[in-house]
Amino acid sequence: MKNFLKKPNEKIFGLRSLDRDTLIFRVLPRFLLEIMRKYFRLEVVGVENIPRRGAVVLAPNHSGYSGFDAILLGHIVQQEAKRVPRVLTHHFWFLTETTAIPANKMGFTEATYENGVNALKKGNAIVLFPEGEQGNFKPTSERYQLQEFKRGFVRMALEAQCPIVPVVVLGAEETHINLKKLKFTKFLKGTVIPLPLNVIPLPAKWRIRFLEPIHLPYKPEAINDSELMNEIAQDIQEKMQTAIEEELQKRGHAFL
Repeated sequence: MKNFLKKPNEKIFGLRSLDRDTLIFRVLPRFLLEIMRKYFRLEVVGVENIPRRGAVVLAPNHSGYSGFDAILLGHIVQQEAKRVPRVLTHHFWFLTETTAIPANKMGFTEATYENGVNALKKGNAIVLFPEGEQGNFKPTSERYQLQEFKRGFVRMALEAQCPIVPVVVLGAEETHINLKKLKFTKFLKGTVIPLPLNVIPLPAKWRIRFLEPIHLPYKPEAINDSELMNEIAQDIQEKMQTAIEEELQKRGHAFL
């Protein structure tokens, strides 16, 4: 009798655990993200530029210290392009098990070169911010001024022989106001954190625009050419900065 009861109980508790994970990490986040989408009056254009299959690097500008841009962008790619992207995010997410477990379940991956290349070689789409933390932690006084692009996203695309889709995000800069970028030089050397004005996000209107894919005409060996990598990264940065300025001219005060 004990053995008979043990198996059903284990199965029931297993189902309850599965249902709980589904609710916490799938259903609830999607519900909240749809609320965020409406709260920010999000407009999305250029989704057709995302390849529906195969490896691709989605390279957005990074803005708004909260990281909402990464979360919403991943949600949009999943909902609109029917792909589940691997979002390469700050290593702080993975410092403890408490944050690492939900990060992994939400599709976040620690932003390392190896993780990016491995995901691409499996045919995945990845989201990688070329500006890194310098982008979303910059002060609001420098909003929409792209910071220097790191070259890792170019090397990843070449090694995996896949396209790069630049993405421009507008609205996040007004959602979270950052007074200053703080740099640690003693205890946490090289670490940058924001000095925020607001914690509750302001209801600025968002617009996400996916630009046309860039197919690099080089073989994987080109990743060893530092000068070429710098040139490609700068060209893409200039292309995105131009697109941002076009969007800013078109929007007027409509996003505020």
